[in-house]
Amino acid sequence: QVQLVESGGGLVQAGGSLRLSCAASGRTMSMGWFRQVPGKEREFVASISWGGGRTSTADSVKGRFTISRDAAKNTMYLQMNSLKPEDTAVYYCAAFTVYSSNPSPRDVASWGQGTQVTVSS
Repeated sequence: QVQLVESGGGLVQAGGSLRLSCAASGRTMSMGWFRQVPGKEREFVASISWGGGRTSTADSVKGRFTISRDAAKNTMYLQMNSLKPEDTAVYYCAAFTVYSSNPSPRDVASWGQGTQVTVSS
């Protein structure tokens, strides 16, 4: 099993940037980010294979968000640029047994605790 700890959330104005980090302990796995707002299902944001060679981002964030990982630190990042108020959500780090370009929450083996991102207009 793997333990995930997120950091980097906060409050930012529309058009601003934030970088989320997710430090993993345990085995190396494919990883990704989901986000959730109250009353809605958790939605896929981005994923990256365990080696970092394959990445995928949701259409809603494509061109604005970039996922990456530092294998030496076993840490994954989500660089979020040109943030919009609709990006406001709790962002969750996730680990997968198998990489997927469009995973479902049911595919997740381990979750982080979540970090709040709030974008003001």
